[in-house]
Amino acid sequence: MAKSLARSALFVGKCIAHELKGAAKVEVKLLELDENLHMYFPSFQHYFADDPKEECKTGDIVLIRELPKKKTVLITHSVEKMLYKLGDVTDPITGKNVIMSKYRDQIKERNEQFGPGEGDAGGFNYEEAPPRGWQEGKKDFSHRVGYKAWHVFEPGHPLHDDPAAS
Repeated sequence: MAKSLARSALFVGKCIAHELKGAAKVEVKLLELDENLHMYFPSFQHYFADDPKEECKTGDIVLIRELPKKKTVLITHSVEKMLYKLGDVTDPITGKNVIMSKYRDQIKERNEQFGPGEGDAGGFNYEEAPPRGWQEGKKDFSHRVGYKAWHVFEPGHPLHDDPAAS
């Protein structure tokens, strides 16, 4: 019963990649009950969702639904709606752009009166910045494992200067 309900349900997830043309890879956070501890722990499922217009980009929060018939072996869901775009944050009530707890026009007005403060966001020009930040379209390699030096030899050891031994 629970599995059939979960298969027909909508999922909210984060777009993490566009590896396939016309499909977005979406990460959905699910909570699984540990029967021994009687606690819920997060687990992450990855789905490929049909996105023919490629509207969602990495970091966007989307609503996905399972397709009645699989489009391909990998594409099993479709993007129903874009819930939240990564980038500039807009207050849903006033429609103004927000930085932390202040509106951008308040910061701009303060900077015109007093000048930008040190270590403050006032020195940054948001009108010239791209809406999703300067890293839009750049590859992210931060998920890769870096080099680990297994042996560090003391000076005077015969293998101290040998690059193959470190």
